[in-house]
Amino acid sequence: MNILVLNCGSSSLKYQLIDSETENVLAIGLCERIGIDGRLKHEPTGKDKFVSEAPLPDHTVAVQAVIDALLDADHGVIKSMTEINAVGHRVVHGGEFFSSSVIITDEVKDAIDKCAELAPLHNPANLIGINACEKLMPGVPQVAVFDTAFHQTMPEKAYLYAIPYKYYEKYKIRKYGFHGTSHKYVSRVCASMMDTPIEELKIITCHLGNGGSICAVRNGVSVDTSMGFTPLDGIAMGTRSGSIDPAVVLYLMQKENLSPAEMDTILNKESGVLGISGVSSDFRDIESAGNEGNERAAIALDTFSYRVAKTIGEYVSTMKGVDAIVFTAGLGENGAITRQVICDYLRYLGIHLDSYKNCIRGKAVEITTKQSRVQVFVIPTNEELVIARDTKELVFK
Repeated sequence: MNILVLNCGSSSLKYQLIDSETENVLAIGLCERIGIDGRLKHEPTGKDKFVSEAPLPDHTVAVQAVIDALLDADHGVIKSMTEINAVGHRVVHGGEFFSSSVIITDEVKDAIDKCAELAPLHNPANLIGINACEKLMPGVPQVAVFDTAFHQTMPEKAYLYAIPYKYYEKYKIRKYGFHGTSHKYVSRVCASMMDTPIEELKIITCHLGNGGSICAVRNGVSVDTSMGFTPLDGIAMGTRSGSIDPAVVLYLMQKENLSPAEMDTILNKESGVLGISGVSSDFRDIESAGNEGNERAAIALDTFSYRVAKTIGEYVSTMKGVDAIVFTAGLGENGAITRQVICDYLRYLGIHLDSYKNCIRGKAVEITTKQSRVQVFVIPTNEELVIARDTKELVFK
């Protein structure tokens, strides 16, 4: 059974076709610049990569371009549409409606739409992708896998904000958390590598990329996470500020005569390590600048590592201990120096890194020595595989 996994953004569409029995990836690709001009990058397993420069005026056309690429005589990997047995969609925000993945119905689409104001850049695009598949693949079952669902196990003390409770009741203002599929996946791989039931472990997972979040996973469920009502909260990120005193927002809006939209742009697109360094939102660029003596770049990296270590420390406290820490996503998987700096803050936990293993890339590995009281792992994330597994479980059970 083949499952098409789709991740629709406002002007992009990432996809993978996965054989759900073997979990092999048959093809992977990206449609970008949707609504502008259009480009499709298609990588079939065992065949040459293919790039198409063709107009993609909307997501329906983009989904059709994906189907055409999968069926293409030279670059395709299937011979008929009937070989696509189900579609799994990444949906960013499920609010309090969904605590797990679900088969998509009209009621599910309505709920996704109601959450659109909480994720205005993502949920509308997710819905467009769902509707496009309904039009082009009628009768093919579709599943929604939510970034927020994994965190619906958080207790009230973790997700409530200390503002008048009526705003939670009226607007559902609370911590939701994101990157749930990633945190779920790597925590389970970690438990497998430790050969211990996940129900017996306390794990802290660190999804560190241009966007980043940290999650406390106790007995297999999320009990706290650093992102909040939106993905803006938590640690400093590539362009996002992370947690700051809310009075700063009011102060800057008054001093600079900023509109809410302008303030939103500053916090989401001009802050984080980009804002501090003035160099880039790419940690590789900032690291190079810091090595060349750029003081602000060095400060940006120090600030990032400090915030990550501080958040890990908070979760060690609230879980009353930790058995393992996992690094994943772009920086988490590839930033050996950043991992070293973060773990240096955590030496009080009895963490001892193996410098050789810490430099291994591209595979799941424990990077601590046998003397370490807390095990630290680098585990490549695979959110698409989580979506495919959830889709298979719901559709083919």
